[in-house]
Amino acid sequence: MADTFKSGLVDQQQVISGTSLRDDEETEILSLRPEILSEYIGQSEVVTTLKIAIEAARKRQEAMDHVLFHGPPGLGKTTLAYIIANEMESRLTTTSGPALEKGGDLIGMLTHLEDGDILFVDEIHRMPKVVEEFLYPAMEDFAVDFVFDKGIHARSHRYRLNHFTLVGATTRVGLLSSPLRDRFGLFRNLDFYAEPELVKIALRSAVLLEVGIDKQAAAELSRRSRGTPRIVNRLLKRVRDYTQVKSDGFITRDIVEAALTLEGVDIMGLTRLDRKYLRTIIEFYSGGPVGIDAIAATLQEETDTLVDVVEPYLLKTGLVVRTASGRKTPAAAYKHMGYSTQGKLF
Repeated sequence: MADTFKSGLVDQQQVISGTSLRDDEETEILSLRPEILSEYIGQSEVVTTLKIAIEAARKRQEAMDHVLFHGPPGLGKTTLAYIIANEMESRLTTTSGPALEKGGDLIGMLTHLEDGDILFVDEIHRMPKVVEEFLYPAMEDFAVDFVFDKGIHARSHRYRLNHFTLVGATTRVGLLSSPLRDRFGLFRNLDFYAEPELVKIALRSAVLLEVGIDKQAAAELSRRSRGTPRIVNRLLKRVRDYTQVKSDGFITRDIVEAALTLEGVDIMGLTRLDRKYLRTIIEFYSGGPVGIDAIAATLQEETDTLVDVVEPYLLKTGLVVRTASGRKTPAAAYKHMGYSTQGKLF
């Protein structure tokens, strides 16, 4: 009994000692995100623009212009927001469009921002209109307007905000209203990555994950990553798991092929859902044209999933053509899926 009590006292003293223990200093989740612009791979024009804007803002000792990043998911929009905060040595507050349901949600965040702080809003196109209107004076005049009472007793009060930088990210820039879009000083599109850039990302991530990989394996991994850093990192983790269980822990090209075949990712990076999408157009609708709603209904998938996740890469690689009358599959899609141009399997 005494020994148990003594052991409990020792544990309690360790907890309240006030010193940093080794476990306290370790991060819970290993992040593969670069933290500064010099570590960021790809998007060279965007990086150059940001370097100039950040350096100019620091020289003037003021907040950066508001920044809007748009492009398909997984290309680094959120990562760039974190990098801007690090480079500006500012505090970052993150939220998303759907999370801001009422004007009060946004005002609460804005009034707690200090000079030079960064407010990052992901999927900003999904912000409700009533919330968006609070952003107009906040972005332009660094103020928010409150209305008290109603009717003939209504009165307005303007609350001054500290100068902050809004960083917005969207996959559907066309859904942003013109008044909001025009208030961003920097407006940059992120495009799909080239294979050599993805190879560099794969090699860098492998070092962080402490797993061995050769260049041929990194190249094969990059070819199947749909031009997207997020996907190359996700696939790298799956291949790491495979080689640690099925092999000696070192990633080779053969290991990549075996692991990703098991994952359902083919040589062009198409997933099972991508191939079902193409197969639906070819088999059910004779290659198109067909509307996106009809495809979604056949696949029993949400339309937004197909438009935001599936279609961007298929359009980029020319496996799908979007026309005024609907989606069509060209000869390249038939060839990749193993069909003759008449829609029959070879």
